[in-house]
Amino acid sequence: MSRMDNSDMRIPFTKMQGAGNDFVVLDETARQYGLSPGQYRFLANRHFGIGADQILSVRPSPGPGIDFEYVIHNADGQEVEQCGNGARCFARYVHDTGLSPKSALRVQTRAGVIEPVLGHDGRVTVNMGLPVFTLADVPFDPMGRSALPREGWQLWPLVLPEAAGQTRQVELAVLSMGNPHAVLLVDDVERADVTGLGALIEPHPSFPRRVNVGFLQVLGRRQIRLRVFERGVGETLACGTGACAAVVAGVRLGLLDSVVDVQTRGGDLRIEWSAPDAPVMMTGPATTVYVGSIDLPEDL
Repeated sequence: MSRMDNSDMRIPFTKMQGAGNDFVVLDETARQYGLSPGQYRFLANRHFGIGADQILSVRPSPGPGIDFEYVIHNADGQEVEQCGNGARCFARYVHDTGLSPKSALRVQTRAGVIEPVLGHDGRVTVNMGLPVFTLADVPFDPMGRSALPREGWQLWPLVLPEAAGQTRQVELAVLSMGNPHAVLLVDDVERADVTGLGALIEPHPSFPRRVNVGFLQVLGRRQIRLRVFERGVGETLACGTGACAAVVAGVRLGLLDSVVDVQTRGGDLRIEWSAPDAPVMMTGPATTVYVGSIDLPEDL
């Protein structure tokens, strides 16, 4: 797809948020804008652009039985596989703008097909598919390390560099929700070094595509608190796939029941997961903040 010409550099957008995870949504059903990574970074920039954790593109159906294609770019301009909070905003957007009258959709992502459903209470439930535990598919390279058995599952030790040549070992639950996740159990999520540890774990060579890092505090068998350092973004107010990954990890480690309320800094999500062969269901809010248009620099 060719880049836009000078007369078409002003593009319309919608700003949305789901539990504080914020997005710029682009309607590319009629034409694709062909944006560069630099232009996605510009849109996401909170000082010079619009400001967002991710840019979401709504594109036409790629095939039979699919309503739309859903393309996600992180704030660093790189395309990624999946975004759960974004999926809820995607469904709300196509319904509210009249692109589809359906309350239940089938949407193609790089990670596979997801199925968001708009509820009567205004919230959106998304079938996020099956969690992935095969290490090569996460992807995660143990690099010769052995897993630490925990309640019939395992945690993986990861050595991180610290100041003055010192190292620190953390223990991570590793899985994919269409994108790679590492979940770290903490006693108090508000006191956890989310920025420091997240910045060390995210680019670790054991994760060849980098990784989203979740900091999980268990409050009870049906309630957790969560903060997430997102790949290519940094800490966000919420992360839908991160909430799914945290609950799946907690269930497999014997800490959580199958229905869990997840408290994030941006709002609450409900995650349901009953068995390894069952999909993860996520329910939460999706809100339009404002609509507008923006001139994109051509030379990015």
